[in-house]
Amino acid sequence: MSLFVLASASPRRRHLRSMVAFRFDVDPSDIDETFEPMDPRAQAIRLAALKAADVSERHPGRWVLAADTIVVLGEVQLAKPVDAAEARGMLRRLSGHTHEVVTGVSLRKDASCYDFATTTRVTFADLDDAEIDAYVATGSPLDKAGAYGIQDDLGALFIERIDGCYYNVVGLPLRNLYAMMKQVAPELIPFGILNGQF
Repeated sequence: MSLFVLASASPRRRHLRSMVAFRFDVDPSDIDETFEPMDPRAQAIRLAALKAADVSERHPGRWVLAADTIVVLGEVQLAKPVDAAEARGMLRRLSGHTHEVVTGVSLRKDASCYDFATTTRVTFADLDDAEIDAYVATGSPLDKAGAYGIQDDLGALFIERIDGCYYNVVGLPLRNLYAMMKQVAPELIPFGILNGQF
């Protein structure tokens, strides 16, 4: 049996976990991800915790890991765009500005639940309409918070700098997750990592 259940269909999160040799099953949550009026960090944690709780009901006695990523520009919280027009609008707003990427993470086993959020600042270059239209036409922005991706994606060409955890922008802050797992669920970490056998 794998070490835990990943409550996400995101191929980026699945890649990150496989990259560091975590063994997991995948069982995506289908909760309502509508935003509530609250602080972005609380919002991201709330959604991640709801996903973890939803999937945990189907896997009693097992650890469930869930995450949710939000892009924040000023007072505006951006989730995934619903269509190409909204994606264009998001990218125009991000163009030439610095925004925050907030990822909430929830690790749950039955009634035990541990949550945190990580924030990374991302600065976009100035984009023209032709660049935005060409990127949106690929379809890639439609399944990503803020309508762009940084890993294996043309959206990386628009980023001038990041301040903070790169993997947080991809969708999972690996260092912070590892630190939490060491404290509350070391059994989830592959044996070789804790013993220096990489």
